[in-house]
Amino acid sequence: MNKEQSLAFEKEHLREVKEWLKEYISKKMMEQEELENRIAVMKKASKGSYSYELETNEQLYNLVKKNVSKYTESKVQPYFARIDFREYKREKESLYIGKNSLGDVDTGDEKVIDWRSPIADLYYSGTEGKVYYKAPCGVIDGELSLKRKFLFEDGEIKDIFDESINEIIINNLNEEGSELVDEFLKINLEKSSGNKLKDIVATIQKEQNEIIRLDKNTPIIVQGAAGSGKTTVALHRLAYLLYRYKENIGGENILVLAPNSIFLDYISDVLPSLGVEKVMQSTIEEFLLKIMGSKGKIISKDDKLSRLQKADEKERKDIIEECGFKGSLLYKNMIDRYIKILEVQEAKVEDIKIDQWILFKADEIKRLFMNDMSNLSINKRKEEIKRYFSKKLKETVGKTCSKIELFYEFKINKCKKEMEDGPERRKALIAIYDERDGIKKDIVKHSKVVLDDYFNKWLNKDSRDLYRKFLSYEERFGELTDGIVEESLWNNIRENTLKTLDEGLIDADDCAAMAYLKMKVHGLPKMAEIKHIVIDESQDYSPFQLYTASLIASGKSMTIVGDIGQGIYYYRGINDWNDVINGVFEGKCSYKMLTQSYRSTIEIIEFANKVLLKQKADMKPTKPVIRHGMKPQVESYISDDELIEKVNSAADKVLGDGKKSIAIVCRTYDECKKAASVLKKKNSKFKWKLIKENDKSIKDDFIIIPSHLTKGLEFDCVIVYDCSDVNYTESEFDKKLLYVVLTRALHYEFVFYKDKFTKLLE
Repeated sequence: MNKEQSLAFEKEHLREVKEWLKEYISKKMMEQEELENRIAVMKKASKGSYSYELETNEQLYNLVKKNVSKYTESKVQPYFARIDFREYKREKESLYIGKNSLGDVDTGDEKVIDWRSPIADLYYSGTEGKVYYKAPCGVIDGELSLKRKFLFEDGEIKDIFDESINEIIINNLNEEGSELVDEFLKINLEKSSGNKLKDIVATIQKEQNEIIRLDKNTPIIVQGAAGSGKTTVALHRLAYLLYRYKENIGGENILVLAPNSIFLDYISDVLPSLGVEKVMQSTIEEFLLKIMGSKGKIISKDDKLSRLQKADEKERKDIIEECGFKGSLLYKNMIDRYIKILEVQEAKVEDIKIDQWILFKADEIKRLFMNDMSNLSINKRKEEIKRYFSKKLKETVGKTCSKIELFYEFKINKCKKEMEDGPERRKALIAIYDERDGIKKDIVKHSKVVLDDYFNKWLNKDSRDLYRKFLSYEERFGELTDGIVEESLWNNIRENTLKTLDEGLIDADDCAAMAYLKMKVHGLPKMAEIKHIVIDESQDYSPFQLYTASLIASGKSMTIVGDIGQGIYYYRGINDWNDVINGVFEGKCSYKMLTQSYRSTIEIIEFANKVLLKQKADMKPTKPVIRHGMKPQVESYISDDELIEKVNSAADKVLGDGKKSIAIVCRTYDECKKAASVLKKKNSKFKWKLIKENDKSIKDDFIIIPSHLTKGLEFDCVIVYDCSDVNYTESEFDKKLLYVVLTRALHYEFVFYKDKFTKLLE
């Protein structure tokens, strides 16, 4: 068939699938209604008592209701691709791939396969000819003869793209030679940006697919260039893991950690669109506060960043030294030494006894505490020892009573030998018997109370002052620090931190240490078991924060994505992934790179690469997808009136080309307030929304936003408010900050400056 015939065939096939869907949904809705009525009758009949039949019907009802919802959602676009595959020694099959598997549960007829299924891997990674995929039953060999992509518009197929039939390959000649990109991807990338991150199931690229489908039992780090889709890949990986390991893991076992509330809102629609529910989402500071059991007010990393930007040279040096040390694994080692000291102190125990009768010896308690249960937190060890002793208590009391019997048998025999038979001896013997029986009765009666009292006194109940006690510990300073920190620096850190705590505040840089100390002494608080963690913008997390997070995930199952080139918190964050691979995971970690950017045009990426290449991190230039656009416009301005005129002109251009989201990005929040004031006073023709530090979401298309809050976000157009050499100096911080700003734009970039242009873009 030629393309016209193939397109006609696919349109007819879509009509048939939609007709089937309509009938199937109608049938299932009737089944749902029948179950609902049946359950109502059963509930009335059971009168509140347990009924196995009622429980079974309720489970069936929930399953049918969920399927109706899934199938209804799929009506507009049931699938996005097709592959033709012939398994070895079998007939060729045409398989349609969608966000959900669709089929008749009653007949087993499958209409659409799930994008996460093993065979769907051929769509993302297979090439025409002999291929294979890994299924639960083993490796399946065969031949792939077609990979077809569908371009939908208003629920109908507008066009089709066959990887080897249509002329969809565009050559991108660059220094590394020729690169191939399909037209289908290009069309999708040229779409306008919204206020939410979208799923990319139809356009997942081969290198992204490989990361998504990696096994969950090994932590992975993804170094992804700006616009490489690392966030989307991480979230699609969650959807894949929940599909592949659905028997062992649910949404409630997943934790997503993101840099701020705006970013969490930005990604909030992706997981539900992929059918993923109940996933926990938080910032690292909020989650660590939960571990600590604290509700104190946080001095955030952004508060510290603002202070750093305004600080003089000495204060800046002090802040950087303190942040760097508190976020390091050296600081963790220092706390580990303190915990060892605590352990020795806690191991100074006494016998558990009633009067002189020992139930459990101190040596046994110490052995269990220091050796047998040393892998547990301090309090958990005590709880386990108590549980172990409670199980042995009856036996121990019995043995103790036997010892008492022997002891008093000696006294009885002695009495009989030393006294003649008569009233006095009988009186003395009765007294001995009564004393013996009284002690035995007392031990039987009070042994549990004595055991409980012993452990109630031994358990550390107060977790609030743990960190304060650590900071105030001076008795064995040398042993605590072991030369890893100068005394002057430590005194400065200690003094500042205690002052902050006294003011009722918690510094974000202390959260990892406080949570870690709490876990080592008290153990994890009660919460759903976390079986996988996704950490985004992880270059801005300290090694200590990542280490603490790794203790929470079962088997350290984590997906960590970030970009060293965007590490604006480099003074407290990650500057080399090897520090994480070796320090946090002891080398047991996968490392992947995504160097292709799918966000911006070639012109914007090449412009931003000028700044990237000047960073100390020695990053390779980001590789753009073959998508051309307008070159970034660099213009100077003298007055506010001239600036507003340029902003209005830029916005007119963007809107005129059918795009909608525009961000005016300023270096600091103070500059944002100034820009908002200028635009309001001078009656700009557009209404701009000022995004504040504590905002939870972005709902407007025209915004003014500080540079550090743009991380992870994207807009159709970015207007850099003042890219002067005063605002963006040649410091490492400014190189990273400006690179972040310049890589937010999908289609248009306008760079305005006053006085002298930054040297970073020369």
